[in-house]
Parts: sequence; structure tokens; C-alpha cells
Amino acid sequence: MPEGHTVHRLADAFEQGFGGRRVRVSSPQGRFAAEAERLDGQVLVEAEAVGKHLLLGFAPSADTALTDPAVSFVHVHLGLYGSWTFAGDAGFASAPAIGAPRRRVGEVEGDLDVEQDWRRLVPRATVRVRIAGPDGLADLTGPTACELYDATQREALLTRLGPDPLRRDADPSRFVQKVRRSRSGIGVLLMNQDVIAGAGNIYRAEALFRARLDPFVPGEHLTASLVEGIWEDLSALMDYGARTGRIVTTEPEHRDIEARIVERSRGTRQNGDDDPAVVPREKSFYVYHRQTLPCRLCATTVRSAELAGRTVFWCPRCQSVRSRRAVWSREHPAAAWALPGEGLGSGTAGD
Repeated sequence: MPEGHTVHRLADAFEQGFGGRRVRVSSPQGRFAAEAERLDGQVLVEAEAVGKHLLLGFAPSADTALTDPAVSFVHVHLGLYGSWTFAGDAGFASAPAIGAPRRRVGEVEGDLDVEQDWRRLVPRATVRVRIAGPDGLADLTGPTACELYDATQREALLTRLGPDPLRRDADPSRFVQKVRRSRSGIGVLLMNQDVIAGAGNIYRAEALFRARLDPFVPGEHLTASLVEGIWEDLSALMDYGARTGRIVTTEPEHRDIEARIVERSRGTRQNGDDDPAVVPREKSFYVYHRQTLPCRLCATTVRSAELAGRTVFWCPRCQSVRSRRAVWSREHPAAAWALPGEGLGSGTAGD
């Protein structure tokens, strides 16, 4: 499932490819046909990401205010199997595909030159929504949710979700308060989108390692400063992810230590994996998918367990904090973190 930074990149791709343009909207699959007919010929006035949710605002004209009742919002949650794929003129969108399975539009068209002949591309029967503008198109397949919202429903979604570290209007105090009032483990809370929107399984594992925090410690046992530190670290990590399409949490001096990862059958794929200039995935994480391998910092075997419906990964030695009364010090030799810098390498198109 795409993490929040990916959905923000998706919103940027829509702004770049369709923002302020009148578009054609269709539903080749038929499951969004009535809604598509209503939106067809309108202008995309906004593409907005909040956590793992994408909201595309459509209006009769480009100067329609977002508060106008005439504005409708397509709400999309990709889930595990959803994806948007793009095709168009050179420079049309910032990514050819976002989500799973990351197959580009037209890959089944044989020798067709997608960039030159994108207008001739016939949508697959599984395409829920096709949006086509003057410079390109985008196809949606396999989403968990694809529905039409009005302004009230959009506002209700924004109110329900926790603060998103990538949004300018985010209020980190909401995150801090919800964590410190909960008896649930911090590893559970970081996966709860009503507590913090956009963090997924990779960010959960890596942020907790960087904080030296045991995933099972109850939120109510944590100090405000510690929870604020998690927010600040996630904000920096996710901002890097939004800019590059890659999750990289390791510091440069740690990347060549035990540079291994326990791959699944499909592998932990990231944007730009084929680019030798970026940090390879086996060097990108401290604990995520490194179960049974030595910790990069202390050589203790990294562990894994089921938590909140997903597998959590942690180092039992480095992450030993279980309460605010436990001994914890930022002077731990491996506890001083620099933020990911531009030297990490930039991603290429595709997420």
C-alpha cells in the first residue's frame, strides 16, 4: 500500500498534468459511469493529498471557488492493489505510474510509442476511471475506494483523519495529544490514520528505531517531547520521500554496515531502484524487512512480530524504552540523527 508521501507525489502529478485544464472523464469498467458522466468536460481545479487519500476537485470553470457547491471531489484510496498510470506528451506528468502494479499505460500495446501515440491508447477493461486532458491521460485501476464527494464530505474526511506531516495546515499537537492519551502501543498508534495520516509500515518501523523506542510501549507512557520528536523526524523523512519518491532513513555512515535486506517474493520496490545514483533498498532501512539480520548499529538480531495487522520490525537492544520512567538519553552513541540530505540522491520518475 502506498505511504503518504506517494499520494502527495500523485497529487503533484495531477496538478502538473491537468491542473486548470478542462478534461474528459470516463469509466471504461462501468463502476464509476454515472459519476464520470457528471464530471466529463469539467475543469480540474485542485488535486489534494491527505494521508493516503487523494481528492481531485472538479468544477464547471477554472475560477470556481472550492467552497462553491458546484465543486465535486473524486475521493480515491488506492489500498493494496490500486494504481494510477499516466501517458502523454513529453513532460506531461512527474511520474508514469504510482501504486501497484506500476505497469504503464500502453505496455500491452506492443510497439506503440506511448509518448507519440497516447491518444490512440485503448483503456483496459479494468480501468475504473480515465481522465484525459489536452496533453495526456491517467487511468485508475483496482482502488479500494473511488467515490464522488461534495464539500461537506471532503471536510468530514479532513476532520476525521489525524494530522498529515506533509500538509502545511497540520497541527502536530493533535498527534501528541492523541498518542499521550492512549493506552495502545506506539507501534499501533503510528498505523492509525486517525492519529497520524500518511505514515505506513516502513515509516513506523524506521521512525521508532530512530527514536530508540520499543513499538509496544503505551502512548500514555511517553513524554510530550519524545512524541514531538517522532513527529519532527517523520516530517523530515516524509518530505524527503515526497521530493524523491524514495524512503531512505539510514545515515550515510551506516549504509554499508550489514547492507542486506530480507526480500519478499516481490521485493521491497522503490522509485528509481534501477538508477545506480540512488541509495539501494538494501542500504535504505535500519530494521524494515531486516528480521533475522544483525542490527546495523549493535549487531543484535532484528526481530519482527504482528502488530496492528502488519509486521513490525525492531531491534530489541537499541529500542528498549518502555516508559517515560525508563532510562533514555539522546547521548546514546547512535542516537544523534542528522536529517536526510540532498546527497541521498534523487529518484527517477515512477513510484
